[in-house]
Amino acid sequence: MKAVYGLYDDPHVAQQAVDNLRAAGVADADITVISSEPFDHFEFGHRDAATHMPWIATAAGAVGLVASYYLLAAAQMSWPLVTSGMPIVPLWSNLIIIFEMTMLSVIIATVITLLATAGLPSRGGKMYDPEVSDGYILVGVENPTDFARLEPALAIPGGRVKRVES
Repeated sequence: MKAVYGLYDDPHVAQQAVDNLRAAGVADADITVISSEPFDHFEFGHRDAATHMPWIATAAGAVGLVASYYLLAAAQMSWPLVTSGMPIVPLWSNLIIIFEMTMLSVIIATVITLLATAGLPSRGGKMYDPEVSDGYILVGVENPTDFARLEPALAIPGGRVKRVES
């Protein structure tokens, strides 16, 4: 993996580095920003905020609800047991199972969506520096075509530029 990145302790300087990379012609999708804490009040903190996870979880919940109802009804109609005049498919006692299966569907869909959108499990190769754990903000580009053009964009007072060529 080849990469060039800067480490910044001030989020204002990190935002300036992101703006400089854009001005140097780097697409937003190619700019990587990693920090140990969220910076919601800065523009770089909202770049990857859009997600379809709530819609996927809601759809999975609806599918789980309908599927569990029909599965229970089909099983109870296939082997009818008359119990004290109760209906063959009693809704009130089935609600417990329907609720649990609906929640299970939502949880499984949420976990799968989280893993897929986060790119997990990963085989490595992602840009990272241990100093991010110490509070620094990493701003960089993986597999750049031109190191000489990007290093000056990242060389801002208050930061350090690093190059990885392996």
